[in-house]
This record gives sequence, structure tokens and C-alpha cells, in this order.
Amino acid sequence: MNDDQPNGNPWMKSLLVWGGIFLALLMVVSMFGSRSDAGQSIRYSDFREKVAEGTVDEVQVGEDRIVGKYRNGDTFSTVPIPNDTSLPQLLQDNGVDYAGKAPEEPNLLLYILVQALPFMLILGIAFFALRQVQKGGGSGAMGFGKSKAKLLTERQGRVTFDDVAGIDEAREELEEIVEFLRDPQRFSKLGGQIPKGALLVGSPGTGKTLLARAIAGEAGVPFFTISGSDFVEMFVGVGASRVRDMFEQAKKNAPCIVFIDEIDAVGRHRGHGLGNSNDEREQTLNQLLVEMDGFEANEGIIIIAATNRPDVLDPALLRPGRFDRQVVVPVPDIEGREKILAVHMKKVPLAPDVMPRVIARGTPGFSGADLANLVNEAALLAARRSKRLVAMQEFEDAKDKVMMGAERRSMVMTEDEKKMTAYHEAGHAIVSLNEAASDPIHKATIIPRGRALGMVMRLPERDSYSYHRDKMLANLSVSMGGRVAEEIIFGYDKVSSGASSDIQYATGLARNMVTKWGMSDKLGPLQYEEQQEGYLGMGGSQRLMSSDETNKLIDSEIRILVEDAHKRATEILTEQNEKLHSLAKALLEYETLTGDEIKDLMNGGDIDRPDQPSGTARPVTPAGSSIPKAGKRFSGGGATPQGA
Repeated sequence: MNDDQPNGNPWMKSLLVWGGIFLALLMVVSMFGSRSDAGQSIRYSDFREKVAEGTVDEVQVGEDRIVGKYRNGDTFSTVPIPNDTSLPQLLQDNGVDYAGKAPEEPNLLLYILVQALPFMLILGIAFFALRQVQKGGGSGAMGFGKSKAKLLTERQGRVTFDDVAGIDEAREELEEIVEFLRDPQRFSKLGGQIPKGALLVGSPGTGKTLLARAIAGEAGVPFFTISGSDFVEMFVGVGASRVRDMFEQAKKNAPCIVFIDEIDAVGRHRGHGLGNSNDEREQTLNQLLVEMDGFEANEGIIIIAATNRPDVLDPALLRPGRFDRQVVVPVPDIEGREKILAVHMKKVPLAPDVMPRVIARGTPGFSGADLANLVNEAALLAARRSKRLVAMQEFEDAKDKVMMGAERRSMVMTEDEKKMTAYHEAGHAIVSLNEAASDPIHKATIIPRGRALGMVMRLPERDSYSYHRDKMLANLSVSMGGRVAEEIIFGYDKVSSGASSDIQYATGLARNMVTKWGMSDKLGPLQYEEQQEGYLGMGGSQRLMSSDETNKLIDSEIRILVEDAHKRATEILTEQNEKLHSLAKALLEYETLTGDEIKDLMNGGDIDRPDQPSGTARPVTPAGSSIPKAGKRFSGGGATPQGA
């Protein structure tokens, strides 16, 4: 954990280090460069020849060096031959002024410094190693046994419970923990004890870490945070050591909160697998269990952990006395999504036409992180379109991009392919309008996104947690509407593969109705398939053991449901043939129609668009065709496109 003492200015420390290195280099240069002023170095034989030629003016003769000057003013130096007794006579005969040179006195300070450099280097390395050992938080070279938990002291960007929306039940449970820390006597006088731990369980992106940050912002007590993966290392015993160090630091700061994110990295079931890595993880988990509820009481320390894999956690970790509470952080419902959107929209300049309720209706299953990403994508789209405000159009486009992928602008479709897509989506829309139990249509488009060439989006009025038989049968008919429209308009031999996802959906829905929900009169209210649990409950289905006759009857009932839906869609589209042509022609003209425009068109009204919205893209251009201009007026009433 981090020390409370300030670590100083890292920039100043670096400056001092580089300054010391620069001074050391200067000293080395001065040591080896002290003789650089002796002039040109020549051989001793050349020196005697220069003297004999009379070009030497004066010299200073030392025991190991002769330094002199030519008559033209240049200097030179040479190394004498020991015991050359003829040199003085040679210098005198040629008129050279000469004198003896006293040996240089050594620099005592420099001598001591040079001799002490190795010892200073050894002492410096030892001091650095000791400092690293003493560092907390596991940041030192020898500090791998220290805890890596960080003490949060948020002064700016502080998160509170006001920033948490859409998960009211989880928020209330954690608010109670904060009240425990603020006023423990309020609960202890009635015999209540402060909870030792709370486990946040939920799908990725639902706001578990955000809740923990809100607790840190509200509690007013020290808040330590660490990830489960920070405990386990390649060294045996390091994880257990870090757990001990973390709790020691927490005891010094009690009352406090310790938040362990992704605890499943260290808290998995014990006794599975072999190898040292598994032993190290189990040692870490054992130490964590002892620290949370062992012989020594950890008063005032609350452990909050987060995971999206509660099924893999060790049972000893989940028992009361360790994690007293399991707080489920669910995916928000429509009310929660609207509140979450309101929180994130505070940071975005909104246009008057933005309706958070409509956006919330169109994003079932979105988590808090998904909604934050949706608002961000809408803001980016508005910026790319050079707008000052983020309008509803940007939110709609951002939602389509997040749910289905970006528009496929480079895709070029032929006239026949575009026409077939228009009739396919028109078939879905008309069947939906004629099924009373179907959800209202939000919009229809033939602009390709992701792997889909078009879509009809329906928005439920509210989130549904159970479905009735009439709604399921309506959804089956709507799913068959696209295939039936292709059969009616283009004929049996021209049916395309565009209905593959519709067929997959209809088959899965019919199978569940027969095998799981007891909606077959012949098979009765019995279960014939069971869910194979996987990650977060997601997995496949497996048919239970049954006779061949029962399996044949199951397949027959599934087929009957889908064929009845196909027959119902055929009856509707045959009866509404003129409206099918009108809607398909409108989709070819405008590419995207809202639910209100579709209703008006089906009632014989007009589609009047005086101005095309700014930034609206028309990416799908049939080969050899031109894009219709904006501002046209389209009237419904059974006009049939040429060639249909």
C-alpha cells in the first residue's frame, strides 16, 4: 500500500541524478585531459634533429617529459630517453634556452576521490537496494511480497450515489454499509453488528465498480482498492504475503473499506487442477479466508468484492461471517435505463427533440456501460456532422450502430436485390401492424448494417419478464412475413436466403413453446428439454431422454407452429397486397421510414418530407441507378413498382 509520506518531485530527482552523472564525467575528463596543453607530441629523435637545425627556441626538461617551443611560437612535447647525458651539451651548442622541470604535485582531493569511487559505488548500490526493500505497495525491486492495494483519495472526479442510477436495490444495500461506518452506534445499540463483507454480483458493465467508487466517495473513510489478479504471482507464497500486508495496512486505517475487483481470479473452488500455480492460488485464498474470519478479529474493516462469475467461487468464501451479503447488480429495466441515460446526458448538450424514454424503450438488455457508450457515440456523430447540439437523430443512428454495426457504405446492391430487401421488410411491417399482440413499429429501413440488409425495429411499451401465448404466435407470424412477401411478389423460385435469421428465430421460439413452456396440446405441460448452464447462465439446450415417438411428436408440433405462422402471414399479405406494394415503394424511395410514417401510409395518407435531415446517409446505391432527391411527396394507395 502507498505510504502517507510524499514521494517528492520525480522531475527534480531525475535532474539531480543526471547532474551527478554529468559532474562525474567532467572529473574523468579533467583527470585524463590535464596534459592536453603540452602541444604537438613528437619522437625524441625528431626533437634532437630540430635542436640541431636550430628551430627550437626553449625547452623544459623533466624526468618523464620534455616540453618546448619552436622559434615560430608553436609548442611541442616528447618523452626523453633515460640517462641521455649528451642532451644538455646539444642544447647549449645550438643556443637553446633550457631549464629543469619540477615534478607536478598531485591533487590530494582528486586522488582521494579517485581512490574512493569504487567504495562509493558499492555503498550507493546497497543504499538503493535497501530503499527498494523498504518501499510499500510492492513497487520496489524487493517488494514483491507487499500488497498492491491503492488508497483512494479522490479530490476531483469524486463519484457519489447521485451518479449511480438504475440499480436502486443494490444502491440501498450499500448505502446501509456507509451508514454503518458513519454511525455504528445507531445499529450496535440494538445488537446489530457491522457486516464484514459484501459481494457484488452482476453481468459485465452493470456498474459494480461504479458502485464501489460511489461508496468511496460517500463513506468518508479510507478506501483501498485492488484487483484479484494482483495477489497471484509466479513466486510461491507471494499472494498470501500480500493478503497479510493488505490487512495489516487496513487495520492501521480502520475503520476502512477494502474493494477487491474480479475476486474470482483468486477465489475459485479449491481442489481443482494440479501444479504450482494452483497451489499458490489456493494458499492466497486460504490466507484471505483466515484474515476475513479467523481467530483475530478485524474490527472496522469491510471487504467489498465484485465478480461476474459467482458460480466458480469457493463456498467458504460466500458463507456468512465473510461475505455476509450478496448484492445482485442486475441489468436495468426501462425505468432504470431512462435514469442512467439522464445521468450520462448531463454532460452532453441536447437538442429539444431528444426523448430519453424512447431511447430507453429501444435498448432492452443494455447495461449501464452500454448506455454510456451509446451517449458517447451520439456525441461523436454530432461532432462529425458539425452540430452544436446532439439531436434524436444522432441517438437513433448511434443505437443502430451499437446494436447492428456501422452502415455498410461501400456496399453496392443491384436493383433486384434492393427491391427484394424492400419487399422483405415491408412484409414484416405489414404483418406486425395486423397482429394485435405485436409490439408497435419504431422504424423500418433497407440500409445494410452488419450482416443484415435491412430491418424492422419494434419497441415494446415496457420491459416484459414473461410472454403470453398470443404474443408468441404474433412474433412467429411477423418473423415469417419477410419470406412470405418474397414468395408472393417474386415467386417460389426467386425466394432468397435473406430469411435465414427469421427462420432461426421462429424455430427456436416454437421449440421453446413445445419443449419448455408446455404450449402444445398434444404434449401437455411437460418439460422435454433442459438448459445447459454456461457463462452467466448462457448455454445451449439438451433434449431429455424420451422415446422416438415423443421426439417425432415434438418435431411435428414445432413444424405445425411455424407452418401456421407462415399460413397466417400469407393470409395477411395476400389481403394487404396493395399496401405491401405501397410500403415497399416508399422504402425504395426513402430507405428509412418511422413507425408513424408507416401507419400514415397504410391508412392512405402521405409521407411529406420537405427537408432531408442533415447528416442522413444514403449508403446503398444500386449499380447504375441514381439516388432520389429529398423533399419528394409520396402518397400511399397501391402503386405497384414496375416489374413487380
